[in-house]
Amino acid sequence: MDEELWPARNVAEHAYCPRLFYFMQVEGVFLPSADTEQGKAVHRRVDRPSAADDEDDESSEKPKTVRSLVLTSQVHRLTATLDLAEITGQVAVPIEYRKGRPQRATLVPPPDQPDDAEDPPLSTPQPWPTDRVQVGLQAILLEEAGYTVHEAILYYASEKLRLRIPVDAALKSEALAMLETAKKTATGQRPLPLVNDARCFRCSLQPLCLPDEVNHQRAIVPTEESIPRKMWPPRDDGIHVVAQRQGARIGVSGMALKVKDRDGKLIQDIPLANVESLSLLGPVQLSTQALHVLADRSIPVAFVSGAGRAITVLDPLDSVSAAVRKAQVLRLEDPAARIELSCALVIAKILNQRKLLQRNHPALPESAVAEMLRQAESAAHAKSLDALRGHEGQAAAIYFEHFGGMLKGTWGGEFQANGRQRRPPPDPVNTALSFAYTMLTHEAVTALRLASLEPSIGALHVTRPGRPALALDLMEPFRPLVADSAVLSLFNRGEVRDGHFLKTAAGCAFTDAGRTAFFGAYGRRMDDIVRHHVFEYRLSYRRMMVLHARMIAAWLLGEVPTLAFLTTR
Repeated sequence: MDEELWPARNVAEHAYCPRLFYFMQVEGVFLPSADTEQGKAVHRRVDRPSAADDEDDESSEKPKTVRSLVLTSQVHRLTATLDLAEITGQVAVPIEYRKGRPQRATLVPPPDQPDDAEDPPLSTPQPWPTDRVQVGLQAILLEEAGYTVHEAILYYASEKLRLRIPVDAALKSEALAMLETAKKTATGQRPLPLVNDARCFRCSLQPLCLPDEVNHQRAIVPTEESIPRKMWPPRDDGIHVVAQRQGARIGVSGMALKVKDRDGKLIQDIPLANVESLSLLGPVQLSTQALHVLADRSIPVAFVSGAGRAITVLDPLDSVSAAVRKAQVLRLEDPAARIELSCALVIAKILNQRKLLQRNHPALPESAVAEMLRQAESAAHAKSLDALRGHEGQAAAIYFEHFGGMLKGTWGGEFQANGRQRRPPPDPVNTALSFAYTMLTHEAVTALRLASLEPSIGALHVTRPGRPALALDLMEPFRPLVADSAVLSLFNRGEVRDGHFLKTAAGCAFTDAGRTAFFGAYGRRMDDIVRHHVFEYRLSYRRMMVLHARMIAAWLLGEVPTLAFLTTR
C-alpha cells in the first residue's frame, strides 16, 4: 500500500461512496455507462496533450495553457492529471471540466421582503462537494510544484458555466481530509454498499456492487422495503459471436470485426461496440491484431473443437480483484464453506430438473417426482461433499432415465436406448446436450471473469489443472434451465433432422447446418427473460448467470450470509 500514489480524480469523484472508490481504486474495476461515455466526449479535446509551442509561449500578457498536466506529490502520495491549467508566470489556475450541472442552492429571501413579493428566491450555482475536493487537491499539487494558486475553475459543460472556486485554507484542509479518508478506506475490507441511495440508479458499477441485493440478503427479516429496486437493465443487447465456417478468417478494421472466407471474401462486418464474446469452432483463424483489440475491449475468446469440446478461453487481464481472489482461496479451503456453497448449487439443480420433467413429460411417474424431491431435501442435510455428490447422482439418474420422455418423435427412444453418454456422444440428443454444456461452460467462465473470480478454484467440482471447476459449479442450476431446455426446443420444434448429424464409428457430431440450428435455439434460450424468485425482478438467463457469479463473490467476502440460486416455479 505504501508504494501506491493516489489519483486525485478517483479520490474526489468516488470518495462519496466508499464501496465505489474501493472497486475503482483498489480492485481496478471499471464499467462504462452512458454517463461515462458522455464524459469522455466532453474531455476529448481538453485531454489532448498541449503542443510544444503552446507550452513554450513566454508571452506575459496571455496565460500559458497546459492540457493533461500530470503532477505527483511524494509528500501526500498523490498523483493528479489536470484537465487544463492556465499559468501566468508563477500563478496557476487549475480548470476541471465536468459534463453535468452544478449544484443549485435556493437563497432565503431577505427578512424585510413582503410575502406577496413577485420575485421568487434566487438560485445560485455551487460546486458539488466532490468537485471541490478534486480542484482542492489539484491546487495543493500545483503549490507543491512551486506555483501560487488563488482560485480554481470548474467548467460545467451542460450549462457552459465557468464556476470560480477560491482556494483557501478551508478548501485545502477539506481536500486533504478526504484524501486520508480514501486511503483508510482502501486499506481495509471492501465497504458494504449504500442503503436505498438514489445515486445507485446512475452508477455504472451498480451491477457489480449489487447494493440492494446484498442488503436484502443481509436483512435478518426481509421486508417489502428491502426488495431490490429494478436497476438492472432487463435486456442484454450485446452480440455473442460464434464463428464456425471452416477456413474463415477474422480480423479488425477500424471499429469492426471483419469475417472473411478462405478466399478473402467478406462474410460479415460486426461493430466491435456491440460484441460481448467470441467463440471459434474448429479451424477458424483469428489475427493477432484482432486478439489485441478484443483483449483491450475486455472481450473473452473461446476456442471450441468442431465436436463441441472446449479447448481454451483467452481471458483479458482486467477486472482482476486481489481481494476477491484471496477470499475465494481462503474461504474454499474451509470444508464447511465448500459444503454450504455446493449444497445451494445442487439443491437448485435438482429442483430445476424436477420442474423441467413435470412441465414436459406427459406421463411422468409420481414416484420419480417424489424421489427427486427427497434427494433435494437430503442434499440440504449432507455432511460431506461425497454424500452430496451421491444425492446429486441419484437425482441425475432419475432425471436422465425419464429425459427421453420429454422428446417428440423417435429422438427420445434412441436417447433412452443409449442413456446419457458424453465421450463420444452416440446419438443426436447426446451430441446436442454435450454441445450445450460446452457453451454453458463458456458462459459461466465469462460470468466469473466479470465477478473477478478464478474459474479453476471450485467447491463441488474437484480442482485440477485445466478444469474450470468453479464454472462447472456455477452452471449446475442452469443446466436444466438453459442447456436442457434449448435441446428440447431444438428437437421438439423440428429445427433439426437426421441430415443435421454425422454418425461415424467415432461417435455422432453436428454438421455445419446442424450447428447453425443449434446456436439458434441456444441463443434464444440465453436471451429469454426470467424472474428471480427472491429478488423479484426479471433478467435474461445470461445476465442472471452474471448476477449469480457476483453474489458468489459477495458471499466469499462475507458480505451476504446466504446464497439464493435461481429455481423456476
